[in-house]
Amino acid sequence: MTDTCLAIDIGGTKILVALVQGSTVLARQVMSTEPSADPQSWIEHAYSLSRPWAGQYQRVAAAVTGIVTAGKWTTLNPRTLAIKNDFPLQQALHQRLQCPALALNDAQAAAWAEYRFGAGQHRDLVFITVSTGVGGGMVLNGSLRQGQTGIAGHFGQWRDMAGTRFEDSVSGRWFAQAAAAATGREHDARSVFTAAAAGAAWAESLIDTSARRVAMLCGNIQHAFDPDLILLGGGIGLAPGFLDRVRAHADAPRFAPSLARAQLGDEAGVLGAADWSSVDQ
Repeated sequence: MTDTCLAIDIGGTKILVALVQGSTVLARQVMSTEPSADPQSWIEHAYSLSRPWAGQYQRVAAAVTGIVTAGKWTTLNPRTLAIKNDFPLQQALHQRLQCPALALNDAQAAAWAEYRFGAGQHRDLVFITVSTGVGGGMVLNGSLRQGQTGIAGHFGQWRDMAGTRFEDSVSGRWFAQAAAAATGREHDARSVFTAAAAGAAWAESLIDTSARRVAMLCGNIQHAFDPDLILLGGGIGLAPGFLDRVRAHADAPRFAPSLARAQLGDEAGVLGAADWSSVDQ
């Protein structure tokens, strides 16, 4: 029997459930996440979406926003999803789906997928997703680095000397706040990029500021880990022209990171979780 995994990606805006074999998503279903619900409800929603594939998979793997430590799930940013500390995610998945289960952070799963099937091509890499917040993952010497508590790669939580989180100065939430301050109107990251394309100087300035700060982060990562490649993903990281701006602000050539776009899009989490579940036995 060909090894097949039921992979689940639970994020702040959507739940993606997929039937995965190797690097192929055979089928997928998506629904909106209800932020006011709880993890058991999200698992039940995922189970309902997977019913047409009953009997077609041998294990389940979940990629989730937040921290996963020894199979237990804890929120990192309650504004994304509010989860009580140490929810027994792997145990709950096993009990509901009646098969072996594994869980890990979604950005770590995406990093592994890009290493195995995407832009990484089995090279040492750091993956950074710049979206509503900022997350990340690292694959070094062929190993996904999760750390003692599961927080490895959470670059958005790095603090400056004033104690400000990095993600609070570059992410979608920052774009919304900075754009509102500049214009007196409500905005999100998408509308800022649209305004910049139409020639709005304030929007151009915000995008360049975010790119300059991301370039600084990439330079610091290069000095800390010296990976072969740093990949940018997420709605902002993959926005037209953003990577070019980051490159323009990068360090001098000798120490400049090798930057590239992530390739696997919104399926990176399910592909990475499914594959990692076959490796991390």
